[in-house]
Amino acid sequence: MKRLLAAVAVAAWGMTPAMAQGPASKSPAPLIVISIDAFRADYLKRGITPTLTALAKEGAHAVAVHPSFPSQTFPNHYTLVTGLRPNHHGLVANTMDDPKVSPETFSKTANSYADPRWWNGGTPLWVTAGKAGKRTASVAWPGSDVAINGGRASYIDPWRKGASPAEAVTLVLNWMDLPAAQRPALTFVYLDAVDEAGHDHGPNAAEVNTALRQVDAAIATLVAGLKRRGLYQRTNLVVLSDHGLADMKKGQMVVLDEFVDTTKFKLLYYGPSAGIQPLPGHEAEVEKALAGSHPHATCWRKGEIPPHLHFGTNARVPGVICAAEDGWRIVTRQAVANWAAEKPGDHGYPPEARSMDALFLGRGPSFRRGVTLQPFDNVDIYPMLAEITGLPPEKNDGNLSTFKPALK
Repeated sequence: MKRLLAAVAVAAWGMTPAMAQGPASKSPAPLIVISIDAFRADYLKRGITPTLTALAKEGAHAVAVHPSFPSQTFPNHYTLVTGLRPNHHGLVANTMDDPKVSPETFSKTANSYADPRWWNGGTPLWVTAGKAGKRTASVAWPGSDVAINGGRASYIDPWRKGASPAEAVTLVLNWMDLPAAQRPALTFVYLDAVDEAGHDHGPNAAEVNTALRQVDAAIATLVAGLKRRGLYQRTNLVVLSDHGLADMKKGQMVVLDEFVDTTKFKLLYYGPSAGIQPLPGHEAEVEKALAGSHPHATCWRKGEIPPHLHFGTNARVPGVICAAEDGWRIVTRQAVANWAAEKPGDHGYPPEARSMDALFLGRGPSFRRGVTLQPFDNVDIYPMLAEITGLPPEKNDGNLSTFKPALK
């Protein structure tokens, strides 16, 4: 209950006057969206997530979902709730610069996180819902605690390192116990236990299986709690992920120092992909040295990124983008020197890497039973979420017809 009171206190601060005073309007069916960060599509085949397997059989699930490039957490979570590719909504990486917003570089741990200017390139579904008079809730979903285009989620529990899936589910069920007029019609939940275990131990480690069981058990508690409250049969439950996770072999590194003087650019991010901003006066030199194919990696000038990546026109995309082969990292010697350890799991590759395949399943009154969807791009999820909540979608890059076989 202590966590519920804290979340409600944040909610009062986050609501617009219209949301705080007006009654909540009804949606066709309440919706709970759960993101399990870095849940690979093939994790569902391990036989250790019985709740998720049952939900998939009772509803619709995808063979795989292709993340948007780069397959990082913040860009893809914002794509899921806006239907826009990172190139369009503006969160082009977990770490980025913008000459109109900087001097501070954006990152999930910096003060810049709360600056709405980084986020206002898209309108997340909770903002659209709030404008329609619906109450919304979020547990740790990226951006839900920022005043984006004038709105936040109604009830917010911000991200906390080490918060367990069980805690998140307890909070969601507490919200479900609110009077009907105050109960959220749309709830977003972000769980990071599987991602943390995967980075630290690799996708095939016992620790990942432990995290999978932990998350599955929490979702089982949610299902049981909804059933006790008489809400299960009339609630749409969507479980998905932002991207998968690759098995990283020790020492498989593409070292940028071997191709170019690293003092002549700013390395915004590195790993499976890299964002490289040449320093003023060194643009042509850095681009010439890096653009093209290298052993285990390819680099492109900003204006020459392959069309299938849908990336490169946003002002926040740096001058050179590189992508490594699956299992390899792009680094500098300085970056390696700063590591505490070379972690055995990572993500950020182009969407064609099968290790990046993500999860999708949907169960509830809006979904047909026993439907398997062929692989699709994650931008298609947003228009479906808008459809089943009765909300007018904002302009987006998705295609609702992807879900035609799955929706009633």
